[in-house]
This record gives sequence, structure tokens and C-alpha cells, in this order.
Amino acid sequence: MSTTTQATAVTTINHFINGTETAGEGGNTQPVYNPATGEVTANLALASAADLAATVAAARTAADSWGDTSIAKRTAVLFKFRELLVANTDALARIVTSEHGKVLSDAAGEIGRGIEVVEYACGISQSLKGEFSDQVSTGIDVFSFRQPLGVVAGITPFNFPVMVPLWMAPVAIAAGNAFILKPSERDPSAAVFMARLFKEAGLPDGVFQVLHGGKETVDGLLNHPDIDGISFVGSTPIAKYVHETATANGKRVQALGGAKNHAVIMPDADMELAADHLTAAAFGSAGQRCMAISVAVAVGSAADVLVDKLVARANDIKVSHGLDAEADMGPVITPASKTRIEKIVGEAAEAGAAVIVDGRDLVVADHENGFFVGPTIIDKVKREMTAYTEEVFGPVLAVIRVDTLAEAIEVVNANPYGNGTAIFTSNGADARTYTRKVHVGMVGVNIPLPVPVAWHSFGGWKNSLFGEHHIYGPDGVRFYTRGKAVTQRWPEHKEDSNASFAFPSN
Repeated sequence: MSTTTQATAVTTINHFINGTETAGEGGNTQPVYNPATGEVTANLALASAADLAATVAAARTAADSWGDTSIAKRTAVLFKFRELLVANTDALARIVTSEHGKVLSDAAGEIGRGIEVVEYACGISQSLKGEFSDQVSTGIDVFSFRQPLGVVAGITPFNFPVMVPLWMAPVAIAAGNAFILKPSERDPSAAVFMARLFKEAGLPDGVFQVLHGGKETVDGLLNHPDIDGISFVGSTPIAKYVHETATANGKRVQALGGAKNHAVIMPDADMELAADHLTAAAFGSAGQRCMAISVAVAVGSAADVLVDKLVARANDIKVSHGLDAEADMGPVITPASKTRIEKIVGEAAEAGAAVIVDGRDLVVADHENGFFVGPTIIDKVKREMTAYTEEVFGPVLAVIRVDTLAEAIEVVNANPYGNGTAIFTSNGADARTYTRKVHVGMVGVNIPLPVPVAWHSFGGWKNSLFGEHHIYGPDGVRFYTRGKAVTQRWPEHKEDSNASFAFPSN
């Protein structure tokens, strides 16, 4: 980053194109805020069409040579990159906290989960192994292997500015692709920091690049003929748009959309465990997680006991700026997010729900201009209320009361989203019924955030995923590569080749 000469003395966040940090040719910028203070901390350079063209051209050139580089050399770079990520976790976490607002421990946690995917990518040689069939016909063998797509782009959200890019880039790069990252404009510095680490690790110029911008830049990536694949994480309307636009242009697409994650709490559940984990899952990172639990479905007699425990825990949460070592939760990302969240809570109250913990009027001392919303619990929510129908993406937990497990399953399955869900119970039969009957891609049993480890794959069902492939893990390898099968014969030199016009069989 370079310092501008403006009176505000804020920094300029540049692109990272072909191994160099550059403001590009666009000339336009937009402010980046610290959500805990409301202050502008940087100006973000926005890409022009020429910047996008230069980035894609560099990626295309780099992909040709990088795809031919041995797996041993590719993974050696990733091993070094992992080492640098570990060494720089504290610095990177502070960057995330300064632009996203999440507490430092949460920022470090997302980096740790991203490192898991880097470690998986370091072992990609196992996943790229093909198959060989000997003597399928007389003198004929068949073998298969996987090759990189070429140039791929990742469009990532604000809520995990390190982890989500690391869900994509390490696997894509290990597989031999060049990767262009278009991070969120709200917290873009982490992306540039990681680009520096990739360069330090020995990654050739053009293999990992960072391009900043808004819708025009996204559309440019979706429509550019030299981009072979698009990975996206964000809201459902945009995920659907990305999928439709990019596939119409012949690109491979994985587009992860929104969520409305339910936790079902049975009467026989360990209520202390359930309340502890629901509190963390609903209010951690100010609820700005695609895997946050935003709906507690309390079954039968579980409701009153659970609600009392949730209220006590919510009232004990300390909300402060992310660098406060005692803070449990920081601000939301923008003033618009704060306004929208508070509006949804107000609508629920007007519709007859009970706001039993209300975080709308929270003020943090010495950070009065920050974008803070406190933990909020809304009891007796009905399924037609906006607190249920919309993805709130804030520290709001809605409680729905039902009588039976069957009714709870019906509630979850009727929801248009199918990202993650959980059940809290001591009954194995109920847990097995739930995991088999629920129409959701990721399920936790007594675990509120069932994010798969790196050697599995992450992805939901229904309106939470557009495209065939989940992200990272085995699905990530399949997404970033194409299969190729080779049928070969090495005939001995004879006078008669025995060639035939008949379809070969044996």
C-alpha cells in the first residue's frame, strides 16, 4: 500500500496485477471504512476495463506455463505459502478486524480454517492421480488423468476476507490454474496481503492476482472469453445471476448463495450445551456468517427452558471494537446493514413476535459512530415474518416453537435455503431421522456450525448453491480440472496392421 497526499492521509489499496501492486488505469476509488469507528481508513482503487484486460492477459500467459509445471514444484510453493500464512496470522488478523470488525480471535480462527485448505492443496498429487486399464483390447491400454481449466476467477464476500478466498485459490493453483481474485470492496486489504505472501512463496507472476471493483468488474469477469471458470460466494440473487451469466458464456461455475440455517432443539437435549453453542453460532462475527444459526426451532417442552438460557447468555455478551481483548462480538459491516437489521427486528415486533433481547439501541463507549447492533433474540416468530423469510445477516436469533420433530423437519424443508442445519438431542434415532430426512447440504449433530473439514467439500442445497460442484476438497479438485481419457496402442512393426472398419471391441 502507498500513502496518498490527501489531507485525510488515508492509504490507497491497489490491485495486484502480474506480480506488482498498481493503482491501474481506472482512476476511480471508493472509501473503505473501519466499522467500529465509522471512519474512512483507505481509498480502494477500482478497476477499469483496461485493468481487467491486462489482468486476464497476464493470467492466460501464466496459466500456460504454470499448468506445465510439475506438481512437486507447484506444491512446494504452497507449502511455503502455508508457512508464511502461519507466521503472519497475527498481522493478517489485525487487517481483517480493522476492515470487517470481527474480534481478533474470530479473525485468527478464519485464517486457521483457510490454512486447512492450503494444507489439503499441498497434498493434491493424491487427488490428481488418474486410472489405468491394461489390455482392454488386444494390445490396447486406457488411462485417464486430470488437467487444469486454465484461468479461473473467484468473487468473494466481505464476511470472510481470508477464509473464502483460501477455499478457492490454493486448490485452483495446486491444480495448475491461474487465479484472479475479486474480493469484496468492503474489506479488500487481506487479499492484497495474501498476494504478497504468494509472491514471497515463489509463485510466478500472473498465477495469483487481485482485481478490485464493483458490478462492472464482476460482469467483466463473467463475460471475458479467456476466463474458463468462476467461483462465487455471496447472496442468492447474485449467485443466481453469476451462474446464469457465466454459464451462458460457456464457463464452468460454482456459485454459493445465501442461507437460513436452523437448529432444532429436542426436549432431551443437553440444554446447557445447546444454549452455549447456539449463542456462539448466532452472535459470533455479529451473525455475519453464511453458516450462522439464525433460527432456533424449539420442540415441545424445550422452548421455555432454552429461551431462558439463551437470554441469560445473550445479556452476558460483551460487544466492543474488535481489538478489545475482552470483546465477544464486534460491529456489523456498514450503516446500511445496521439499518436493515434494526428494521427487520422492528417489523417482527409489530407483527406480534416478542423481542426478548433487543440490541437495536446499543452504543459502545468511545465508538459512538461505529456500526453496532447488540445480540437480539426474537421469540414466537411466525414463518411469514421477515425475521424468518429474509437472511438477516446480523446478530439476530429467531425462535420458532413446534410440537414434534416431524413438524421441525417440515419447517426446515419448506425453507427455500438449504445450506446448513443442526439438531441438538440425546436420542440417536431422532438424530439419524433428522440427518436423513432434512433437505440441507451440511448437517451437525450437537454441533451448530457443521463446516466440513478441508478434505470434504462445503456446499448447500436448494437456493444455497447454483452449479454442480461444492467448494474445496474433492469437489474443488474436480471443479478446477478436466478429465481426459487416452486409449493407446503401440503396435509392433509387422507387415499386416490388422486394421478393421468394424467398431473395436476385443
